This record gives sequence, C-alpha cells and structure tokens, in this order.
Amino acid sequence: MSGSLTVVGTGIKSIAHLTSEARIAISNSDKLLFLVADFLTQDWLRKANPTAEDLHCFYSDRKPREETYRDMSSHIMRFVREGKSVCAAFYGHPGVFAAPTHMAIKQAREEGFKAQMLPGISAEDCLFAELGIDPARTGCQSFETTDFLLYKRKFDPCCSLILWQVGVIGNFDYRDRGYDTSGIPTLVNHLKQFYPSDHEVTLFEAATYNVCESSVEKMALGGLSSARLTSSSTLYISPVRRLVSADRGMLDALRVPPEFVKMVKGESPTQNWPAKDR
Repeated sequence: MSGSLTVVGTGIKSIAHLTSEARIAISNSDKLLFLVADFLTQDWLRKANPTAEDLHCFYSDRKPREETYRDMSSHIMRFVREGKSVCAAFYGHPGVFAAPTHMAIKQAREEGFKAQMLPGISAEDCLFAELGIDPARTGCQSFETTDFLLYKRKFDPCCSLILWQVGVIGNFDYRDRGYDTSGIPTLVNHLKQFYPSDHEVTLFEAATYNVCESSVEKMALGGLSSARLTSSSTLYISPVRRLVSADRGMLDALRVPPEFVKMVKGESPTQNWPAKDR
C-alpha cells in the first residue's frame, strides 16, 4: 500500500515550537491536514504546503466531542486510503489530548498502512519550564479534570497534581460561546478533603505568541471558585507536604547508601542522585 500517515505537533507557541522533523513532514507530504490554535501557524502551514486543509470545520456548537473526533479521523483516513502520504499537524504534542490522531493512527495500522507520530512541545512542557517544576523531585500526577472527579481518581497529595481542562469541567460537547464552569465548586469541595482551603494553587495558560506572556495566577484553593477560567486553563497544585522518611524495608532491599538519604532535612531520597543516566 502506498498511502501513509505522519502525525506531527506544532507546539504551543506559534511557529517557534515546530521541530525540524515536523517541518520536513509538513512540507513533503502529498496532503496536509491541520488543527492549530493560532492564525500565524495556520498561515505558515498553508505556505509550507499548498494542499493544507483546516480540520476546525468539523467542530460545531453543541456537537459532542467524540463525534467530532471520529469525523476528523475519518477525513484523515480518506486521503491515506487514496494512496497519499498524509501529514496531520495538531497543536501542542499530537498525542496529548488529541483523540483524532490516535484514532487515525490505529485505523491506518489496522488497514496495513505505515503510520507514525512525531513528538511536539506540549502545554505540560511549558508548565514545567515556566513554573520551575521538576516532576522527578516529588513525583507528578496528571488527570483530565472531569475524569478526575467522575471516577474519584486516587492520588497522593504529597506529589504535584496537574488537572487539565479545568475550564471545561463537566462539558462533553463543543461550545462556541464558552463553557459552563458551574462544576468548579464541586471540584474545590473535593480537593478540600486533601488540601487546606488556604493551600496555594496555580492556574496556568501557556502563551500562544512570542510577544505574549503565559498566564500564571496563584491563589488559595478556596478562591478557585471565583477565578476566571478559559478552555485552556490548567490547574497545578503543589504537594501539601514533603515526605521525610523513606520505607526502611525498601532502603535495605535496594541497598541505598545512607549518604543519599537526607531524611532529617526533609529532602527527597533521590533528589541528589544523578539527574540523567541515559
């Protein structure tokens, strides 16, 4: 079969986050389909490949998101089945909160076509960089907000917690005029079982343009109900406390040298180990 699919990410910040391999895939494909968040990237994509087509047309007010994603995936596969080398460019990382890309790749591979995904810079990458968070320091947990509540996900308050799409909590369709945020008090009440009301939380929204700064708004957990939220808002919650004692049985089993365990100072047992070993 001659058709193929390459899914790429355009990153969060317009054009600046495009990787070299993404640029090559975009320019060399027979058909380019895209879903991006800013006009500068749209213009660049159309200039880089004249076959460029915007997938945003599959959204419509009140249309269930799952239906939209299936329609996008089917449209992508149409060109793959025609024997074209197809590139699908999605903003951020193309595998993070991007159901159509996973659907299309799975379908393409099941039908015997070559399909691959190339990584891109995600909103999480921007959050780590701009808030100065090292996920290896205390650990990090990440959940979609509505999923987090519906299934009462188990988590460790001593680790960093990231809640995605907090501004669309309880919404399962696309809204042209903004989303209902009446579910935020329910989220706050749930989190208060694990954190004090005055525990600091951060609302983060990564900048889309080079001339803009990311939105970083710190507040007490109790004040979250009155905060201004958008569909791009992400909630970061720092650990409620530091772990100060490691499990003695595990220390012995792993033969951890005493000099690497600084329990008295309340430091993570592994924070002074080599940062990278690969």
